[in-house]
Amino acid sequence: MTLADRGAEQAMRAVLSTRFPDHGIEGEEFGIDRPAARYRWLLDPIDGTRAFITGRPIFGTLIALLEDDAPILGLIDQPVTGERWIGAAGRATIFRGPYGGAAGCRSCSVLAQAELSATSPEMLGPHRAIWDRLAAASRRVTWGGDCYAYGLLALGQIDVIAEADLKPWDWAALVPVIEGAGGRVTDWSGRTLRRDGDGRALAVGDPALLAPAVRLLGG
Repeated sequence: MTLADRGAEQAMRAVLSTRFPDHGIEGEEFGIDRPAARYRWLLDPIDGTRAFITGRPIFGTLIALLEDDAPILGLIDQPVTGERWIGAAGRATIFRGPYGGAAGCRSCSVLAQAELSATSPEMLGPHRAIWDRLAAASRRVTWGGDCYAYGLLALGQIDVIAEADLKPWDWAALVPVIEGAGGRVTDWSGRTLRRDGDGRALAVGDPALLAPAVRLLGG
């Protein structure tokens, strides 16, 4: 973590506490306030700290709103490029950015044609051999991106992302964004992501890729 992580989270907490005093707030840096609240904000002020400290604009800020532990609102913001994705349950994802483009996952129903991505090999840990089965069936693998890669999936540039060691504040904001763009987000077994899950997450742009990806990941 950095001073920027901590300062950004403190600033967001101050705003949310003022606007929504009855809501819970949970962040990577400072834990959880009001854990019994029906509505809870999940904050990751800088998702991709390595990218941030080395000057690469592929980090982002993640903000999610949960209702009874289900993500109903998600935001991915890249402050350097000025790109922002906003997803809300039951609504189409909104994207804005200076380079154009519109939210919408691309059609790609065959893994052999799919672009697969993950942030780093290290984060896969003991699951790397299983992940490699998915990689071998995919068209191409790219590394890096943190939350920005999920934004690209919601724009139709990436087809599959499979990662491990994710915390709730890493994935909660991604669910409404990707599903509002036509994709799916589950665990490696194809089930709904849960706060008490094992940290393995799978995102696909075309829902037709979900079942074959889950089979290869051992679900």
